[in-house]
Amino acid sequence: QVQLSESGGGLVQAGGSLRLSCTASGRTFSSYVMGWFRQAPGKEREFVAVIKWSYGTYYSPSVKGRFTISRDNAKNTVYLQMNGLKPEDTAVYYCAAARRGDFYITGPTDYDFWGQGTQVTVSS
Repeated sequence: QVQLSESGGGLVQAGGSLRLSCTASGRTFSSYVMGWFRQAPGKEREFVAVIKWSYGTYYSPSVKGRFTISRDNAKNTVYLQMNGLKPEDTAVYYCAAARRGDFYITGPTDYDFWGQGTQVTVSS
């Protein structure tokens, strides 16, 4: 069992930056593929970014070039650095962990554990 806890959300003006963190419990963090998803009101949860065990990364086209996912296995933490934020980035952001092999996993149903989410609001 893995417990995930996100932090770092908040209110920011368009063009600003935020850094989200997600800390995991347990001793097998390095063996999980870690992903970030977001969900805006009235919309389905959508993929944002993923990082493999081997540190390979993959992004949604909507955030590529603006967001950066990274991980620190010594701290059991995955990060999402968000730059150039836009009002359409407003959502609850969730981190998730998947233990299905070292793949770029983008489907929410393929993840095994989820955090509680952190709100990101971008004002225009």
